[in-house]
Amino acid sequence: MKLPRRQFLHLAAGAAAMPAASVIARAQTYPARPVRIIVGYAAGGGTDISARVVGQWLSERLGQQFIIENRPGAATNIATEAVARSLPDGYTLLLVTAANAINATYYEKLNFDFIQDIAPVAAVMRVPLVMVVNPSFSARTVPELIAYAKANPRKINFASGGAGGPDHMAAEYFKLVTGTEMLHVPYRGLGPALTDLIGGQVQLIFATMPAAIEYIKADRLRALAVTTSARSEALPDVPMVADSLPGFEASQWYALGAAKNTPADVVATINKEVLAGLADPKLRARIDQLGGVPMPMSPSEFGKFVVDETEKWAKAVKFSGATPG
Repeated sequence: MKLPRRQFLHLAAGAAAMPAASVIARAQTYPARPVRIIVGYAAGGGTDISARVVGQWLSERLGQQFIIENRPGAATNIATEAVARSLPDGYTLLLVTAANAINATYYEKLNFDFIQDIAPVAAVMRVPLVMVVNPSFSARTVPELIAYAKANPRKINFASGGAGGPDHMAAEYFKLVTGTEMLHVPYRGLGPALTDLIGGQVQLIFATMPAAIEYIKADRLRALAVTTSARSEALPDVPMVADSLPGFEASQWYALGAAKNTPADVVATINKEVLAGLADPKLRARIDQLGGVPMPMSPSEFGKFVVDETEKWAKAVKFSGATPG
């Protein structure tokens, strides 16, 4: 049947407008159901805590639950692969950390390409690592720890939240620049590692600030130093490792990623709300309590940051000589 010209033009115009209309509708309706944030570590560690902070904020702002799903193992690779293989619709997000940048070099073969398969969504915060020991441990300063380690080679067991993570790499780097020998004990997350440090099963952890700060304030752990190039406002009396080892710097960071090809408008919606949170006094106060520093970035800025971090940690991994298990 031949359509009248006026009716044909009307239908054609409507069809042309559909892509734009669908984008607008999707942006207005996202999220229409709960969203999962996949975390590559066990509950209780700094990554998990940070994910729950940003997840609660997004739940309040967007009117749907952002549910934290812990998938520990393989230094976040299990979680990362799950997100890389998920539907690119914004309903499965990854809590991205420095471990993802490290793994690109640390593992020779992965079932995904982190930079290519995970779309940058929003950076949240950077946190220093803090060297913590059991209060009964004899060393009270970094020089004392170095002296003890040199006098007692391989007698210090240092724990991490997983092989290849920034806490592990920071300790390996510390060993190399100090010429000390310490044994690595990997755990499935910093939560259980800190529990064993408190119990005396291990002697040292380069912990993330969110995971350790409450234990430090409660005197259940002793902080020897922070690993950043400036003192932490959350622990102003704790010195820097760089005070004893000039130039030493390592930090953890937390952000959100999604499967590649996630619609740009969905990415923009999440990024906008994260930026609003980083400017909100209430959320900023919570980040301060965790010892973090906000990282407000656009998706493209965060993407560049990830590339730079991957290159930086590649040098550290090669310098350390460490390899998976």
